[in-house]
Amino acid sequence: MLIGLWVTILGTCIVPELPEVETVCRGLRPYMEGKVLQNVVLHRSNLRNPFPPMFAERLQGQVVSKINRRGKYILVELPDYTWMMHLGMSGRIQRSSVADYIHQKHDHVVWQVDDMTFAFNDARRFGDMDLLPKGQMCLPIKTMAPEPFEIEAGDFYKRLQRTTRPLKTSLLDQAIIAGLGNIYVCEALWQSGLSPFKVSDSITLKQTQFLLKNICEVLERAIQSGGASLRDHKTVEGTLGYFQHQFRVYDQKGTPCLTDKCFGTIKREAQSGRSTYYCSTCQKN
Repeated sequence: MLIGLWVTILGTCIVPELPEVETVCRGLRPYMEGKVLQNVVLHRSNLRNPFPPMFAERLQGQVVSKINRRGKYILVELPDYTWMMHLGMSGRIQRSSVADYIHQKHDHVVWQVDDMTFAFNDARRFGDMDLLPKGQMCLPIKTMAPEPFEIEAGDFYKRLQRTTRPLKTSLLDQAIIAGLGNIYVCEALWQSGLSPFKVSDSITLKQTQFLLKNICEVLERAIQSGGASLRDHKTVEGTLGYFQHQFRVYDQKGTPCLTDKCFGTIKREAQSGRSTYYCSTCQKN
């Protein structure tokens, strides 16, 4: 059911990326792990896809053993199932006390844990949920590459050597490296001084090592900032992330490049159906 392909309209829709999803997972763990799911309610029959048969009933009474993240998927481990969630474009999970909860428009899935209410709110309904038997996993996750924090530089280099696509396009391919999206690829390429249009198999091992280091550094800064809130992203507590205030290149068209001793200007071009932000002066490699 979960297909992992989400429509992105150039320059208008921001899909939650690894830092945003990790922020949500970290917000859920203290309140859900080791606890019993109660009063699970569906307010519609589908999100991007229909909910599985008896979805609410099968979740009811299950104990949450662990909440993991794989790429941009949230994985809630239960005794009998893995509850998989994808936030899509506008999905968010928000927590409130049972006493304070007021149903909001687009609260499509609601559940309780102890005295807390959790609501999956998704205005565009590009999010998705599935319930799989323990030990099974959907195809997108089965074919997903290692994530930036776990992949070896040598493996990353070999994966990039297999394609002649532009480097930016390759970094968005979940079969090459998992979890990256448009914002953080633009930021990491700028920080690495690499052109988004560089042919992937022309990258050197040294450049790959430097790129991987910068990808991890950008992601870690974003996670510590609660992700980026450009349109819909909020933390489980309902607060905004603030990494958007640290953008050096993304959405900075026309501003001076911040690279030391560079006098270039940030440009924006369409690339593979998405906005690519870069400095043509210092990102020539």
